[in-house]
Amino acid sequence: MHQRSTLAAAITASAILAFPSVSTAAEVVTSIKPLELLVHAIATDDVHTSTVVPAGSSPHTYTMKPSQRRALENADVIFWVGPDMESFLTRLLSGHEFEARSIALMPTEDGAEHELEGDEHEEHDDHDHHEPDHHEEEPTEHSHGHGHDHGDGEDPHIWTDPEMAIEMAERIRDALAALESADTELLDRNLARFKAQVAETEAAIRDKLAPARDISLFAYHEAFTRFAEHYELELVDVLTLNPELSPGARHIAEVQNKLKDATHPCLLTEPQFNRQWWTSITRGLDVSFSTWDPLATDVEVSATGYLEFQHSIADAVLKCLPEESQH
Repeated sequence: MHQRSTLAAAITASAILAFPSVSTAAEVVTSIKPLELLVHAIATDDVHTSTVVPAGSSPHTYTMKPSQRRALENADVIFWVGPDMESFLTRLLSGHEFEARSIALMPTEDGAEHELEGDEHEEHDDHDHHEPDHHEEEPTEHSHGHGHDHGDGEDPHIWTDPEMAIEMAERIRDALAALESADTELLDRNLARFKAQVAETEAAIRDKLAPARDISLFAYHEAFTRFAEHYELELVDVLTLNPELSPGARHIAEVQNKLKDATHPCLLTEPQFNRQWWTSITRGLDVSFSTWDPLATDVEVSATGYLEFQHSIADAVLKCLPEESQH
């Protein structure tokens, strides 16, 4: 009996040596898919990624599931934009359990982390899947901490701007390089390659967007602003600064008047939000529509995914050209 036990132990030990554990891969969780695309542009092959906000959902109003909380617990590093974007993550990632391994790619002006009272209690609330802030109480103009309102601050949709993407990629490289057994030389090469690819993509997009610079663009909310400014497109107005709130009657009237006066007006809708508002305010007007997706839902997660995402936005704008537009 003793010999059998010794033999079994030897076989088990040999199996462990012959088949090393595959759990050594770094686990990276991103809040939204565009950040996952940036991670894949920089990361080595032994990094495994996942995203919290699923396809078809909005980071402005999302409620996290318990299984996603567990993914955060198992993560070596967590990337998110910051409290002004994914407000549903603010309490959790500001707590002591996650703050050391979570990186907000759009830090606050003073560079400080958000500190909230009662962290342990509030983390328990998150674990119990109780986050009523977005649904039980209508946000007001004073609810900046819990709603998505950047009328008084910077636009947090930083990933749509390729210059900002480079800055985020540099921070992602630094975070991945700090992980155990990181291949820093390969990370550096990947970052250098990504920078060169972004420059090439930016030049190609500027060329193909040239015919669209005379089009008057309108968007649902500010998510399109940074892309438009970077590529010098005319974004006349947005329907709402806060997608959690219905636009006011006065602002709707202002947008309608601008649509009437615009040259080839085109409305850029987003699949995460209902198009009903646009349909009602454009009735009787000669307006074209195009859909773009700030969350890159249909873009494959790969090392070149972010470049494809940039092209997808440009392609949506080109569908606004008079010969391509849909009314």
